[in-house]
Amino acid sequence: MDVDIKGEEEKGKPIVVILVGAPGSGKSTFCDHVMRSSTRPWVRVCQDTINNGKSGTKAQCLKSAAIALKDGKSVFIDRCNLDREQRVDFVKLGGPQVDIHAVVIDLPAQLCISRSVKRTGHEGNLQGGRAAAVVNKMLQKKELPKLNEGFSRITFCHNETDVQAALNTYTLLAPLDILPNGCFGQKNPDSKVQLGIMKFLKKMEAPSNTESNLNSIRDNESQISEEKNPSSCTGKEMISSLSCAADKEVKEGNDQLALGSVGPGVSADDGPTLAFPSISTADFQFNHEKASDIIVEKVEEFVKKVGNGRLVLVDLNHGSKILSLVRAKVAQRNIDSKKFFTFVGDITQLYSKGGLRCNVIANAANWRLKAGGGGVNAAIFSAAGPSLEIATKEQASSLHPGNAVVVPVPSSSSLYGREGVSHVIHVLGPNMNPQRPNFLNDDYNRGCKILRDAYTSLFEGFVSIIRTQSNFPTRSSENLKHEPLKSGDTSHDAPTVFFSSNTDQKIKRNNNYESERSKKCKGFQDEARAATTDSRARHINKHENDVSRTMAWGSWAQSLHHIAMHPARHKNDVLEISDDIVVLNDLYPKAQKHLLVVARCDGLDSLADVGKDHLQLLMSMHAKGLEWAEKFLHEDPSLIFRLGYHSAPSMRQLHLHVISQDFNSNHLKNKKHWNSFTTAFFRDSVDVIEDIRTAGKATLKEDDSLLAMELRCHRCRSAHPNIPRLKSHISNCRAPFPVTLLESSRLVLAPTKIASHS
Repeated sequence: MDVDIKGEEEKGKPIVVILVGAPGSGKSTFCDHVMRSSTRPWVRVCQDTINNGKSGTKAQCLKSAAIALKDGKSVFIDRCNLDREQRVDFVKLGGPQVDIHAVVIDLPAQLCISRSVKRTGHEGNLQGGRAAAVVNKMLQKKELPKLNEGFSRITFCHNETDVQAALNTYTLLAPLDILPNGCFGQKNPDSKVQLGIMKFLKKMEAPSNTESNLNSIRDNESQISEEKNPSSCTGKEMISSLSCAADKEVKEGNDQLALGSVGPGVSADDGPTLAFPSISTADFQFNHEKASDIIVEKVEEFVKKVGNGRLVLVDLNHGSKILSLVRAKVAQRNIDSKKFFTFVGDITQLYSKGGLRCNVIANAANWRLKAGGGGVNAAIFSAAGPSLEIATKEQASSLHPGNAVVVPVPSSSSLYGREGVSHVIHVLGPNMNPQRPNFLNDDYNRGCKILRDAYTSLFEGFVSIIRTQSNFPTRSSENLKHEPLKSGDTSHDAPTVFFSSNTDQKIKRNNNYESERSKKCKGFQDEARAATTDSRARHINKHENDVSRTMAWGSWAQSLHHIAMHPARHKNDVLEISDDIVVLNDLYPKAQKHLLVVARCDGLDSLADVGKDHLQLLMSMHAKGLEWAEKFLHEDPSLIFRLGYHSAPSMRQLHLHVISQDFNSNHLKNKKHWNSFTTAFFRDSVDVIEDIRTAGKATLKEDDSLLAMELRCHRCRSAHPNIPRLKSHISNCRAPFPVTLLESSRLVLAPTKIASHS
């Protein structure tokens, strides 16, 4: 009983929310909205009104906040708080009984200035023409808050969508609720001034005594003296000019993003982006409530898998019901608003008309994968021109509900040249419209499953594109007629992917398939392991049923495949050949001893292709790896070996690494090399075999963040700043290996050393 009471006390502790933002960012509006709607008792502490409705001091604010906290109320600190010094005393209000949060409203400078210039009756009298210079000065000194200042939670809002999500979070916070700790939505921790503000400040000379005006700003950063301005223009003229300048800047920004629901805070250069419409909710009449649940569920599942990519739900209408439902539901989850957001606009003109660069777009297709009909399908085929239909036909002539097919957009297409779209992912969802094919007769159990499969196939297609983009050649700026794509964009020579939720087999081939066909090494296709049960399967030829998941491999990445398929041609490189296996030294070894045991089974490119019928092959590869490890241990008993696979290999053809744990090699040069063998990205062979035996597929750890982790010793787990320092440490480290590696024979040691490592 005592434990339960203690838990309730912990849940009931008040919160201090320190608002951080320039004048005009909407801090006071944020407070007012939450306080009107929340069931939790809140108090707003504002220095502009702390002294009986007039400006007061910081000390008065601190005293008022302390009194409110003593009464069990939560507190908003409504000041600009743009640097650490301004925040430090308020952070000290925290402790075991009080959580300290920060909400950073970091909206575009031009928007804050426009609001500040035009407003009247402001509590701190920061309005009119002088506001522009003040906001500019403040933003130049901006220090974004960090957790080490003493905050338990920081929420960053870079656009109106972020602000709305934060509003919903705090509005729905009941008296006994708590929020998870951490930093959410941070875009650039080193961000200082927003340079966009300078565009229109340069349009007129600032008043000659701007500095003296700024020096008269009080501690709350928003009080300005009423000194006359000896500028060449009158105060009234300056207000008018700056208002017009600000209006023009904001109008230009709004014109560019007029169709977008996320506002000008969205960057066009935040990595590869997939824009997708809501599947099946238009002509196929799928229930919006159920569809929005599935969208949010799948976005939450995949948002971490897309690495630096973004997912954008697009609709033509500002009043879209599906967008509203998704926004509301996303606000209840901790989904990074920079990784997923909604956008209002034509999916075929997101860049030219909306300023949002999306290198991949999804099409709510029909089962024949044909142009025509209406809605998104007709718009995309029309915008891309006949070349997209031809490219689609090369991939498949039909599509089953729940599946997707990824098609590269030909460079001759205007969709590629004007919008920078390198891929279209056709996806087919469930149909609840009796006037359309494959009507499900309101069977939502089946319909929801199909819709989940559809989004899974769609997002997996995008993930596979992201994984291969580092191998893409850079596209010439001449290829993009509207504006060159920047380095963050995916180039055209990217993967071709055809998905089916009914099989885990995959085919890999290059985009420039036609030019490669005459070469000795060309792409191959796997036979589908599971035939579709759809009634139309009888009318589709076997080639179309051989559906798979694919990614592109550069010519350098094909070398293992060549050796496995034709080992006799590589006798000088091969150590051992059998019917199923080839053994060879790694060309760029990452340790003293580093072998590859390569499968000779055509169609096994990586662990993603492995199923239960390959179990015996995996066991044979493991046995062969052990055999070679034991041979090396006989020669040098001091060695220790580990056998395993990379979750997402850089070389085509399934291969097992047999690698000594000294990591003494000149070829081990960077963080990616190290982490690919010392994090969960490296799957131990014994674990893979157990996965296949019990689940029929391997568990893959393909998160790019694993390869970007800090450098830690694989034995004692100590952290090191760079590879030379790490190598110096591991050459002398004699700490025991982590317990997990000492279990289940994940490490292979000489018999005399096994006891000492147990």
